[in-house]
Amino acid sequence: MTKVHLLGANRSYDRDIQTVSVNQIVVLEGYAGGSYVVYDVTRNQRGFTYHLVHTRNYDFNTSDLIRPLSEKFGIGIYYDSENPTFLDPLETAALLTKAKKKKAEEERKAKEERDEHERISKIGAARLHPLIPSDAKAVIIGELRVSECDSYTDYYDYRTERTVILGFSKHTRNLFAEMRKCAANFEGTSHLAEYNADFEHRENYSMGDGMYLGRNKYSGWTINKESIYSLEKFLERFAYTAGDEANICLKTPQTQTDTAEQPTASADLSALNLEIVEYSEKAIAVFGDTKPIKDVLKGLNGLFRANLTYNGERRAGWIYSKKQETKVRKALAMCIRV
Repeated sequence: MTKVHLLGANRSYDRDIQTVSVNQIVVLEGYAGGSYVVYDVTRNQRGFTYHLVHTRNYDFNTSDLIRPLSEKFGIGIYYDSENPTFLDPLETAALLTKAKKKKAEEERKAKEERDEHERISKIGAARLHPLIPSDAKAVIIGELRVSECDSYTDYYDYRTERTVILGFSKHTRNLFAEMRKCAANFEGTSHLAEYNADFEHRENYSMGDGMYLGRNKYSGWTINKESIYSLEKFLERFAYTAGDEANICLKTPQTQTDTAEQPTASADLSALNLEIVEYSEKAIAVFGDTKPIKDVLKGLNGLFRANLTYNGERRAGWIYSKKQETKVRKALAMCIRV
């Protein structure tokens, strides 16, 4: 079947009839546009196929239908039937050489990227495998989303710039409380550790994102839960992520050594009018007159919040992951000595 009918243009064309020849210039109307030169014409049972190379960026393209400009309708590739233009065969050959060189370079870079991705994934799989509990049925992850929305074209979407592994779960139920507990394991998501109904999203509908924690669907950090159906598929999914150790943010149980190293001078903190409290299962908070040492607290990767809720009261303070408690206490002890 070589005939095609274009509904919008209300015209029929026979692809078994050759419309352009080698070295002829054709133009793309729509998208990025530009002109192409025909460097080869082939034919099969479906008709003619025209092999093209862009005259400026040297990209390859093919088309099985090139229409005359006099019948222009919509996006497509057209030729000037009244004043056709041609390149010298040597010019076409030169363009083809550049296009082949460009394609070879792109393929080389793509292979390098694939090889590097595979190398990092192998490292990540070896690092992640021993950390997976034998009874794990789901993983809780944080994703940094970057908006790709365009209100002018009514387009709404995002891309994921970074993924971190926050914890594992023995069940597959989507519980926001569980997500909040894991939020404190990573600085970027620690602001989600505090209860806020506005952060809870339930998009359990077609084309929705399911249940997740986050301020905004299209930008910033979000937390969600993914079921682990098989170890092999899970490692395949997250091996590259785990290739960077900073993307594994699991809670580490406090050892006796850690406890012994903690400065226990909570009374000394009163000299600075400060107190360190257990803010949640995963986080600690520093309250009090923190302004004189705000640079120290900020340097410890703390997050200042003006309206933290503690013991039913709204208080300003700095919030940290519990994994940083020893570091925070030591730093504050040093401030007292100074």
